[in-house]
Amino acid sequence: MERSPTATLLLSCPDRPGIVAALSGYVAEHQGNVVHLDQHVDQEINAFFMRMEWELEGFSLSREAIQESLLPLFERFSMAWSLHFSDVKPRAAIFVTKEKHCLYDLLSRHESGELKIDIPLIISNREDLEPAAERFGVPFHHFPISEATKPEVEAQEIALLRRERVDTVILARYMQILSADFVEAFPRQVINIHHSFLPAFPGARPYHSAHRRGVKIIGATSHYVTEDLDEGPIIEQDVVHVTHRDSVHDFIRKGKDLEKVVLARAVWRHTQRRVLVHQNRTVVFG
Repeated sequence: MERSPTATLLLSCPDRPGIVAALSGYVAEHQGNVVHLDQHVDQEINAFFMRMEWELEGFSLSREAIQESLLPLFERFSMAWSLHFSDVKPRAAIFVTKEKHCLYDLLSRHESGELKIDIPLIISNREDLEPAAERFGVPFHHFPISEATKPEVEAQEIALLRRERVDTVILARYMQILSADFVEAFPRQVINIHHSFLPAFPGARPYHSAHRRGVKIIGATSHYVTEDLDEGPIIEQDVVHVTHRDSVHDFIRKGKDLEKVVLARAVWRHTQRRVLVHQNRTVVFG
């Protein structure tokens, strides 16, 4: 049975008494029904975080009126906030190079309905994965890029993303470093998958380095992209155990499997509006 549409409010503010009462009271005042409410207080920095979701069926205010009606509460509690509706799908562009495991996984989850997003396009600096895009019926855009052409090419990519109304960029093993201008154009909207449990074994051959060190776990990390390489707020991480019996190829196989799962979880949480970013940390609601 299809759920009726809901509104989701994500917010953060200085902690003080009365925040939950004021917001839940607001929903009740307008004949709404709260279906999910999760909160967290970081006592070290006196910060309050909250995710509240309520049904729109029977709610006395139109969608257009909700934001304006909430402004006095936002001002009263000095809130940073965002408001989302469950029947408005995020529009995600996938950036790839030649590694295919994360791309196929995301497209399969999308096709099965697990990821409730629209994927209007795939962008790549190579042509290797165009057949995968064709197989799933997603437009593929090839943008060859070099150090000399990077500013011009990224400007073209940003313009294309704007035309397609993209609000989320997924780097599915895209082997290019985004410029500060690109990151600034999509703040906290670019999701990357890193092939290690950060911070560990940097460089182009992390599994080989890990294998030489005889590690007992390998991991994957998905995070928002910032100007500082691989230092962005972390959304999701996981590990898998390995032993002395595993070869480098076993490390790579297990690592790729983990990368797919961790990236998919991060995309799901982001597009389900379950992630709040404060400074360089995330609050991820279950």
